[in-house]
Amino acid sequence: MELQNRTLGQWLEHWAETTPDKEYIVYSDRDLRFTWSEFNKRVDNMAKGLLSIGVKHGTHVGIWATNVPDWLTFLFAGAKIGAVLVTVNTNYKQSELEFLVENADIHTLCITDGVFDGSYVDMVYTMLPELRESQRGYLKSKKFPVLKNIVYIGQEKYRGMYNTPELLLLGDNVSNETLAEAKAKVNCHDVVNMQYTSGTTGFPKGVMLTHHNITNNGFLTGEHMKFTADDKLCCCVPLFHCFGVVLASMNVLTHGCTQVMVEKFDPLVVLASIHKERCTALYGVPTMFIAELNHPMFKMFDLTSLRTGIMAGSLCPVELMKQVDEKMFMRVTSVYGLTETSPGMTHSRIDDPAEIRYNTVGRDFEFTEVRVIDPETGEECPVGVQGEMCNRGYNNMKGYYNNPAATAEIIDKDGFLHSGDLGVKDENGNYRITGRIKDMIIRGGENIYPREIEEFLYHLEGVKDVQVAAVPSKKYGEEAGAFIILHEGVSMTEDVVKDFCRGKIARHKIPKYVFFIDTFPMTGSGKIQKFKLKDLSLQLLKEQGIEPI
Repeated sequence: MELQNRTLGQWLEHWAETTPDKEYIVYSDRDLRFTWSEFNKRVDNMAKGLLSIGVKHGTHVGIWATNVPDWLTFLFAGAKIGAVLVTVNTNYKQSELEFLVENADIHTLCITDGVFDGSYVDMVYTMLPELRESQRGYLKSKKFPVLKNIVYIGQEKYRGMYNTPELLLLGDNVSNETLAEAKAKVNCHDVVNMQYTSGTTGFPKGVMLTHHNITNNGFLTGEHMKFTADDKLCCCVPLFHCFGVVLASMNVLTHGCTQVMVEKFDPLVVLASIHKERCTALYGVPTMFIAELNHPMFKMFDLTSLRTGIMAGSLCPVELMKQVDEKMFMRVTSVYGLTETSPGMTHSRIDDPAEIRYNTVGRDFEFTEVRVIDPETGEECPVGVQGEMCNRGYNNMKGYYNNPAATAEIIDKDGFLHSGDLGVKDENGNYRITGRIKDMIIRGGENIYPREIEEFLYHLEGVKDVQVAAVPSKKYGEEAGAFIILHEGVSMTEDVVKDFCRGKIARHKIPKYVFFIDTFPMTGSGKIQKFKLKDLSLQLLKEQGIEPI
């Protein structure tokens, strides 16, 4: 096994030549199918369309969309000509969009209608009042001088914007020689994708990832699950995040298999897609698997084709992984890492025993060094001693865009990237993630790790999902608060939860406060924003007329 030096475009062309008629991308819910050669042709046309509107090597192209069929077209079209695809979180609102467009120096922004409660079209017109008076391709924005084009992904026409058919038509007027010249300038160490960290802490920063970073991380991820060209991976995680664009899309790209897409997560569409397409693998964050397992129509679908998959994106409850193994017929694995490590640092392997897959995040990716480092001394921790998870290798990002100070803060002088996560290495080289340095609750000098209490509370019957976070306390500085989502039809009191804990976990770890809620505050990529739970606790206590002590 060795690291590969192909660019995204070269991988795509490899399969378009080797297995031209094999299905590459499938949207089962609308029976939309692309073979490798069909998709490669569309990508070439789109790449020429981008060239015709001034996109070139190093240009930043933003994409703000759910997993629509042309999302990957824009990724590969940009990649072939050396452009950088900047992914925009689908949950972003006006101020977040404007921050990113300016911070990332976006030249061309590709959008859809929008999702949930926000119209992307309206937000773009609000951001660019000049657009309504502007001819396509001639945008001059005072506030965003770098931004030249808005592309609407779809058939509809909007004033000042190109749409996809027009872009493909413009591409017809660009010669194949011009495309070949642009492709020749691209190197596997060029930045191809820029993702803004979820912003679970502070302002989002643009993580620069190269072809070499992401194709190799995807390739090795697939190797750990024994992927072959016969596999069909159901991808319902968002493409704007590393989970979707790397662990899913780059795994499929480097193994020549089929990617069964779900445009916007819906447990029913996921279950139906697996059933209809005979998918062999499924990815998701824990909340997605919970939604699938608890869907009232779950038993109607045949999921026996599944063999493996990944549960990641946030800490994975052991009980949930067991259920997925048993009820969905798949050996579920865990990848641990962060956007800055492309994202995988460690991964449990498909043939690891159940207790390793359930209780650890596996061992290092090949060609990387993972160390548990003492945050105080900077020394490597011995086996069994908790420290900060750090990584050095091909998968470390190129840096934060235009932010050398923040880059120097996270990557030390020896080249180790510091994750901010706490972990422990066992005698077999497998790692357990024990929490985030910033999530740790310090109660009167006692360190409390939320993960430990969460795992314990999952065993309480009726608990569907649980998060533990710090609640401010005048006496102790912080107290543990449990935020619980119950199964439908279940009712429970605070005392039931506390009685369940008594005598089984240390007294200081028993949650002082218990809140029953319907949903957790989430980022667009499905990560729970723990820092918001602290504010929520104060709000809920205020509503109950309780003063934190």
